[in-house]
Amino acid sequence: MVIDDQPGVRRLICEALKQAGYNLCVATEGREALEKIASEAPDLVILDIKMPGMSGVEFLKELRRRSFVTPVIIITAYNELDLVEQAGKYDARYFLQKPFDIQQLYRLVRGVLQPGYCQVQAVGQV
Repeated sequence: MVIDDQPGVRRLICEALKQAGYNLCVATEGREALEKIASEAPDLVILDIKMPGMSGVEFLKELRRRSFVTPVIIITAYNELDLVEQAGKYDARYFLQKPFDIQQLYRLVRGVLQPGYCQVQAVGQV
């Protein structure tokens, strides 16, 4: 699942990962994603940390409150360590800073979806 309020970023991620053979669902903000996540049951969430309405941190908090243990990759255009630290409190272990290289995204997604891949990953300058 890709959750980002910017259409261009959503489209880029979706096109790149679909070419790699992944099935995707998308949401433009956190509340929409929470509605979809129960029925879609994604293996992975790619989440923008800064969104209007429900922030990425608020989404993560609610996701974990609902007992979803889905791995989350945080993407952010902001070098705000406090938000990254807050996200980490809700078991967000993987971070990717915008603008990111598509190859970085491929490697991170492939790694996260491998059984046993649980180390904290920071890609780019977080």
